Amino acid sequence: MNNHRANLPAVVGTALSLHTPPPSSDEEHASPGMSMAQITSIVRAHLKRSLITLLVLVLVFGSLIKILPHSYVATATLIVNHGDKNPLAGPDFAAGFDNTFIPTQIDLIQSPAVLQPVIDQLHLLSNKEWADGFKGPQAALREAIFTRLADSLNVSQGAGSDLLYIAASAKNPEEAATLANAVADQYLLLNRQRIDEPATQSAELYTKELEDLRQKTIQAQEQVTAFRQKNGMIDLAPANGNEAETALSDLEEKLLAAENQERNVQAQLQAQAWGISSATAPGSGELAAKLSADAAQLAKLRETLGPRHPQVLELVSQMASIKRAIAADLNSQLADARKLVSQYSAAVQAQKTLALGRRQVQDQGSKLLLELESAEATYKRALDSYPQIQFAANDAANDVVLISRAVPPAKALKPNKPKYFLVACAAAFAFAFGIPFAYELLLNRRLRCRDDFERNFGVPVLAQFGPIEP
Repeated sequence: MNNHRANLPAVVGTALSLHTPPPSSDEEHASPGMSMAQITSIVRAHLKRSLITLLVLVLVFGSLIKILPHSYVATATLIVNHGDKNPLAGPDFAAGFDNTFIPTQIDLIQSPAVLQPVIDQLHLLSNKEWADGFKGPQAALREAIFTRLADSLNVSQGAGSDLLYIAASAKNPEEAATLANAVADQYLLLNRQRIDEPATQSAELYTKELEDLRQKTIQAQEQVTAFRQKNGMIDLAPANGNEAETALSDLEEKLLAAENQERNVQAQLQAQAWGISSATAPGSGELAAKLSADAAQLAKLRETLGPRHPQVLELVSQMASIKRAIAADLNSQLADARKLVSQYSAAVQAQKTLALGRRQVQDQGSKLLLELESAEATYKRALDSYPQIQFAANDAANDVVLISRAVPPAKALKPNKPKYFLVACAAAFAFAFGIPFAYELLLNRRLRCRDDFERNFGVPVLAQFGPIEP
């Protein structure tokens, strides 16, 4: 056994007997594993090689960490405004939309719809650093640059807020800020188009519909004017009917009066045939009164004179002549009444035909007038709302607004070289001093101290010598 002291025996223990039994199993379990002496002896045996290995590893790791490229991160900040919405952009979303809006926007920012225009805007396809010696078709190069650009972005939401952070990493500060600002600008442009284009299209469609309503109103007015000129009617919807209907009503009243007169004359003729006379008969009142007076006188004469008396016969002859005159007069009145009834009937029928034709024309005119009024009312309502529609179409409403643009960072965010160097030193130390232990324990176990004899073989050690010179 080697000991770094003079080549003299050293007593291990005065109380140790030559026949001391080996350590019991209880002692081994009381101090399991390697003792401090064993560990120290292994370290001393390989100390030079371990220190050289440690120094080499520290130098290698330090050199690698020294040449690691810097990574600068620039951040653009946006804010979500759910209430700022163009009323013409589209319908409102259902409840729960706020919970999915920001995650949707994060996915949109990292989608090809935003990143592909950024690649074209910054000419990354022709940038040697981004192309990095790529050989292949243009589509594959674009896909590779798209993947690299997406990996360099980190889009996140502020904790408990409506803020969106677009962070871009690059090897120099200016490029990082340029990437973050370009992505933010393209996203805002896409978002603005999503809101403004439907509003503009709605305004254009509204303008076209307004022009159509105007043309319909003009056409309806021209139809009404032409109809009035054609039929000679100024008022197409009179409140109290038209003149033809008024004349028809008058003729019907006159026809009814003529019919009543005809019936009255017929009644008098019937009464005359029955020998009944009336002094109130129209046109024959005097004859009827004379006939009534002669009848009264005849009755008196018959009481005093005989039926063949000349006065009686004369009075009878006179009464017969009066009756014939009354009958002739009534027949004449009946003929006139029938003629009048016939004339009025024809006039009523003609006037009724005229009134119906006039009413039909008036109904057509009322229909045209109603169409004109409806077209004018619709056009007026649309015209009143037109300024509001134009204002909404020109309103640059955005549900996402840029708060601050990315600025070139003053210092690199990654890598943290002091931290990396400390970790590398710890790993180098573990490797430099761990490999000898693994070698000793697993491949080439050596006896280096008295504990190796006593623990492994149960052999008591009485003394140990220092280094023995050859």
